[in-house]
Amino acid sequence: MAFTLRTENITTAHLIRPLAGLMLVLAIAGCSFIEDRSERYVDEPEGEPLELPQTADEGKFAPVMPIREISAADSGRMYPDSIPNPPDMTSDILDENYVIEELGGQVWLLVNDVPGRLWPAVTAYMNENGLGVAYDSPQLGLIQSELVNFSKQARELLDLPDTPAGEEARIVVQARIAPGVRRKTSEIRFRTFEVEDDPDQLLPWNGQDERTTEQLETSRLLLNDLADYLRNREDSKSYSRAALGMVSEPLVRLVSDNQTPQRIVMDLDYGRAWSEVRRSLDEAGIPVVDLNREEGYFFVDFRPESERESGWFSWFSDDPEPEHTFDVRLDQSDGEIVVTVARASDYSGEDRSAELLSELFEYLY
Repeated sequence: MAFTLRTENITTAHLIRPLAGLMLVLAIAGCSFIEDRSERYVDEPEGEPLELPQTADEGKFAPVMPIREISAADSGRMYPDSIPNPPDMTSDILDENYVIEELGGQVWLLVNDVPGRLWPAVTAYMNENGLGVAYDSPQLGLIQSELVNFSKQARELLDLPDTPAGEEARIVVQARIAPGVRRKTSEIRFRTFEVEDDPDQLLPWNGQDERTTEQLETSRLLLNDLADYLRNREDSKSYSRAALGMVSEPLVRLVSDNQTPQRIVMDLDYGRAWSEVRRSLDEAGIPVVDLNREEGYFFVDFRPESERESGWFSWFSDDPEPEHTFDVRLDQSDGEIVVTVARASDYSGEDRSAELLSELFEYLY
C-alpha cells in the first residue's frame, strides 16, 4: 500500500504581517511614555554672560558655536504651543567677502569682517604699497598716508605720471574703516586730498564733500587693489588691540516699547537709508506696490499667505496682483532716519505693523 505525504510551505509573509501589526501597536502605545520636551525652552533660565578680565584681548575670545541674541521683537513669538524656527545664521554671511558699492557720489568696499581685524591689514597695505602711514586714529577709524608725490611705488598705484609737466599738486591719501550697516561687516573708504604742504596732523574727514569724477575713479582703483590684497592674505588675519577703541555702535537700531517694535533708527544719510530699506524689502520678498523717494514712503503688500492665496483655483490662474496693505515711511529727525510702519487706511485686515518692522530690521541688520 502506498501512502501519499503532503507537505505545506509556510511563507514568511504569514509571519511578518502579525509581527508588523504588533510592533505598530507597541510603538503607538509607547509614545505616551515619552516626555514632551517641546515646551522646555519657554521656562529655561537665561545664562550669565562670560566676564573677561579688563586686560584680556576680546578679539581672541569667540564662541565656537555662536548663538544669535533674540531681539525683543522675536521674543514675543515664543509660545508654549509652538517652537520658533532657529535664526538664519547665514544672514551674517555675504554672498561675497569683498564687494565694492557706490551710492550718491560715495564709493566703499564692503567686507565681511569686523573693523578690528581689518585695521592691521589696511595699515600693512598702505605701508607695502609706498603710501606709508603718517598719522592714524583707531578711535576715528582713520589712517593717513605720507605725501605720495615722493614715492615711485605710490605714484604708480595712483596712476600719476612719472615726469609731471610743471608743478603738481601734493596729495595725501586717507583710509577710513567703519562698521557696516549689516552686522559683522565693515566699510572701507579711500579719499585723496590736495594739500599745499606736508600736513602736520590728521586731516578731518567729511563724507559729504562733493567728489570729482577723477577722485571717485582713484578711490575705486585703490579699493579694487585693496580687495585683491585682502583676498590674498585671508589666511594670515590678525587682530589689533589699538582698534579695540574703535567706535562700534550699530548704524541700525530697533526701538521697542513693552517688547513691541515701534520704529527703526538709522544713523545714515537719507540716500543711503532709502537704498538700504529698498534692498531689505527686495531680499525679504515683500512686494512693493508704489514708492516715492522724495515723499519718503513705500506702499507694500504684507498680507498673510492665507490672504494672498486664492485657494486651489490658483493652480489654473496667474499669481494675484499685490495690494497696498501697509505703509513704510522714512523721516529725518535730529540727524537720523526714522523708519515707521502703519497699516494702510483702506485695509481692514490684521494689523501686522510690528511684525513687518521686525522682519525689515532682520534684513537691514
